[in-house]
Amino acid sequence: MRLIDLFKTKKPVISFEIFPPKLDMPLDSIYDKLEDFKKLKPDFISVTYGAGGSAKDRTIEIASKIKKDYKIESMAHFTCVGHSKEEIDSLIDSLENEGLENVLALRGDPPRDQPDFDFSKNVYQYASQLIEHIKKRSNLCIAAAAYAEGHVDSPRIKDDLINLKNKVDTGVDFLVTQLFFDNRIFYDFLDRAISLGITCPVTPGIMPVFRADQIKRIASLCGASIPAQLVIIMDKYGGNPDDMLKAGIEYACMQIQDLIDNGVDGIHLLTMNRAKSIRKILENLNLLQK
Repeated sequence: MRLIDLFKTKKPVISFEIFPPKLDMPLDSIYDKLEDFKKLKPDFISVTYGAGGSAKDRTIEIASKIKKDYKIESMAHFTCVGHSKEEIDSLIDSLENEGLENVLALRGDPPRDQPDFDFSKNVYQYASQLIEHIKKRSNLCIAAAAYAEGHVDSPRIKDDLINLKNKVDTGVDFLVTQLFFDNRIFYDFLDRAISLGITCPVTPGIMPVFRADQIKRIASLCGASIPAQLVIIMDKYGGNPDDMLKAGIEYACMQIQDLIDNGVDGIHLLTMNRAKSIRKILENLNLLQK
């Protein structure tokens, strides 16, 4: 199924993001987790790519297995960092040969061992260029990333929104936002996006706070602000993993319920491969599908 068709018929669309195991770990380690995620009956599962495309083959293999063996629609992350045009075409062919219909097209992060990676030397420097190429060469449903607080490399949020509009006009079917912890930031972003003529579905990306130190690191990398209420929670419970987990689940439930009450198109849960905690969130919100 092309996921844009799902967004036309269901609201909110509930989806998960998972990541492949590290390259030195067997693929089987993710399949046990997928059994647990399958029981939660998400509308689709996206599979991340790895910095610099390090896990691209695993991404396609896992996305294919999710669709064929677990009977859940999947979406493969697809970046252009460090790839030649021939490699990109080969990846498109691999996706189509596996019967996959959906991609999240991204510029991507630099390789972990190259923090000063020069993006200008890529065949495609921006996600919009990758999207244009995919659109011309295939019939894949294309999702793209949106940044409620602006991309970390963009000097002004206004410029980032203009770039987002250009990206959508290039051929994006729907948007998935980078994580955020303050819904007011998302609502403000959505209002400005609509004012620019961005009318495709936008599903917010939500990362529950399972560990305080982990969230602080991730937020610093992607430029997400942490509201005072969440700072207080992390300061109070960060030293106790069990209490932090409970408080993080409670905060995620509060955030998600507010988004649903305000009519969002979907909820994309950045699961960190933690099915048990995601189940608790869905149970608390009465979102477990029968």
